[in-house]
Amino acid sequence: MTAPVFVVESFPPHLSATAGGQYVLDGAEGRHAVSVKRMRAGETVVLTDGAGRWAEGEVVAAEGKDQLVLRLGVVAEEAAESPRITVVQALPKGDRGELAVETMTETGVDAIVPWAASRCVTQWRGDRGLKALAKWRATAREAGKQSRRVRFPEIADAASSKQVAALLARADFAAVLHEDREYGSAALATAGLPSTGEIVLVVGPEGGVSPEELALFEEAGAKAYRLGASVLRTSTAGTAATALLLGRTGRWS
Repeated sequence: MTAPVFVVESFPPHLSATAGGQYVLDGAEGRHAVSVKRMRAGETVVLTDGAGRWAEGEVVAAEGKDQLVLRLGVVAEEAAESPRITVVQALPKGDRGELAVETMTETGVDAIVPWAASRCVTQWRGDRGLKALAKWRATAREAGKQSRRVRFPEIADAASSKQVAALLARADFAAVLHEDREYGSAALATAGLPSTGEIVLVVGPEGGVSPEELALFEEAGAKAYRLGASVLRTSTAGTAATALLLGRTGRWS
């Protein structure tokens, strides 16, 4: 099994260019490594800042309940992958938002934009919205660690439909998942995709993307696409579409 991943805010400059430097992992991450993972001398871990910088470390010792002493290798940087895949996710009900973030992160999405669609039952307002956004970001961080990523997806601030349209207008490929027998949507599996740049995919709420939103997004350059004959829930559609795009663009090859 690959080495467990722990998050650090940054790497000290003196550790960046040479191997063999000693580093103490403490705080919540150190406590998790020592008391939950029960890491011991000689085992290997990976430290990352979640933004692409990472280093492999060998455990020298576990001290107390929350300090792991490591001997680090050279700090490396993983380049961002291309094409970049951003999913605009309509706000689901309950904890399905965290489920969507978790599975999309594990799959390999690069960015997630929460979207307050007109047909969303859930709306983020005031402190409730800030707490919900914090949960999404914490979920992405934990799912990034679990899936052994060193570059975690960006979770943007909640966007309005006009802000989503502006994002779509800048994309190299813009798509809206929309399944309607009376509406001519194409198959995402056969769409022409760019080899570089940014792909932006909109996943609507359980009630679907409204005609007004669809018209706004089409004006911005997005086209309607479907995944298949069945209709997926909003909390799973983004994950399925991300997997399809990663395979078709060669990022999973």
